[in-house]
Amino acid sequence: MADSCVLIEKAFHSKGVVQMKKMVVSLASLLILIATFAVAGSKNPMVGGQEMYPTKDIIDNAVNSADHTTLVAAVKAAGLVDTLKGPGPFTVFAPTNEGFAKLPAGTVETLLRPENKEMLTKILTYHVVAGRLSAADLKQKIKKGNGTAELTTVEGGTLWASLNEGQHIILKDEKGGTALVTIPNVLQANGVIHVIDSVVMPN
Repeated sequence: MADSCVLIEKAFHSKGVVQMKKMVVSLASLLILIATFAVAGSKNPMVGGQEMYPTKDIIDNAVNSADHTTLVAAVKAAGLVDTLKGPGPFTVFAPTNEGFAKLPAGTVETLLRPENKEMLTKILTYHVVAGRLSAADLKQKIKKGNGTAELTTVEGGTLWASLNEGQHIILKDEKGGTALVTIPNVLQANGVIHVIDSVVMPN
């Protein structure tokens, strides 16, 4: 009788272990599923540590990016806030703080002075193209141009887009400088931003 009781106890114990293992596996699977949906649900790109929302305009998104504080300061100094909050649409090639830091020492400080507003405006509007051009649109233009797309900026100058290593979009400015698109297709309510790693300069 005692032996039977022991066997029954072991059987229940074994069954309990199996059920516990099944519960653990099910719980782990559920957590993985939740995490997957969370990642899939967060479709908005992250720029400067913040999520960029396609329902916000270019300015409202840019001010939240820790990587674009210099650009925002420059846009404010040039009086372009209202323009970039307008209906557009605009394609903006947005240099990061590190991109501005590549300029010769003192350049940014000089450009931000009130007396240099005209030059600052010229440089900033050289980073803007009328219309909403996605990375796919730019690549299509590059293909049609046999490797180079010619873009007319709001400033009136020209930027040339091509593919770096056949994959990443790179811009060439009128002075021969280049800037690589590091984060493409940051959609905005009034256009699109492509983050670039350098400042492009007009003649």
